[in-house]
Amino acid sequence: MFYRENGQFKSSYAADQQIFPVLQDKWAMLALLLVAFVLVPLGFSDYTFKAVLIPFLIMSLGAIGLNILVGYCGQISLGTGAFMAAGAYAAYNFHVRFEGMPLILSLIGGGLVSMLVGVLFGLPSLRIRGLYLAVATLAAQFFMDWLTSRAAWVSNYSSSGSVSAGKLSVFGMPIETPVQKYLFCLVILCVLGLMAKNLVRSAIGREWMAMRDMDVAASVIGIRPMYAKLSAFAVSSFIVGIAGALWGFVHLGAWEPAAFSLDRSFQLLFMIIIGGLGSIVGSIFGAAFFVLLPIFLTQVPHWLGLPISTATATYLEHMVFGALIVFFLIVEPHGLAKLWATARQKLRLWPFPH
Repeated sequence: MFYRENGQFKSSYAADQQIFPVLQDKWAMLALLLVAFVLVPLGFSDYTFKAVLIPFLIMSLGAIGLNILVGYCGQISLGTGAFMAAGAYAAYNFHVRFEGMPLILSLIGGGLVSMLVGVLFGLPSLRIRGLYLAVATLAAQFFMDWLTSRAAWVSNYSSSGSVSAGKLSVFGMPIETPVQKYLFCLVILCVLGLMAKNLVRSAIGREWMAMRDMDVAASVIGIRPMYAKLSAFAVSSFIVGIAGALWGFVHLGAWEPAAFSLDRSFQLLFMIIIGGLGSIVGSIFGAAFFVLLPIFLTQVPHWLGLPISTATATYLEHMVFGALIVFFLIVEPHGLAKLWATARQKLRLWPFPH
């Protein structure tokens, strides 16, 4: 058997509730982190970091934030792009208006502003749900599009409407090369991902899941709907806001309001649908799927010697995404995370059939 669990006994409640109850999983995660922090920076080109790895890390962070709201608390949101824009522009204003403001504090400030915006547009969730709530959060997208395009002070009175983050540094260390940017995003993803994982395992996480499963029953047993829903909006928007700030500061460097359009909201929503609702690792799977699939679809025709235009490849990408979303909704609603959990369980039992 791949998993040798003999002798791994749990003698306390804390040991029984740990993130990795099986010792092999803990060592596998440590090995994965070692590869991500040590081997990956040594083995890839600058193009791979810029076009694949950095977008993957940032979108994984945004998907984790959205999954807390949609997957764990059951509150539908179509305004994720707006919360990313709020975090990016707020972090930019903190960075340029306060001389000497550390980058970390600018990112945290952007996350806090995004959290306030998320709570504000999450207030309708106290009265409405489902499609009506989705439309209410969609209003946030339209509002942020208007604000970032029409309010000159948001872009520091830039004549073109675009803004630039300038040179970045953390604790006096510059963040200029693709490897440095990759490691910076990786550290933030690990920290916030661990915090999100612990949150969903805590009492507040159980309140979110109770509201998701049946809000009336949750209210009957003493869970406060206002606190549970608004806290989910707050935590989700904070993480998404930091992801938006990283998208602007680290990945793009200079951006305009179109960088956080409605398409970005739909992308993140599709990521958590394909990756798995109510799963932190599913958010990462979904982001990897969305980043790697376009590259795969672009390269396969060249490998096969088939002439295909860029426009055709784009249409094919959209068709495959749509088909896969329908497939996962019908066949496996829990997404790639469920497939991984099933495979892992079979590895624990192999070679026995059940």
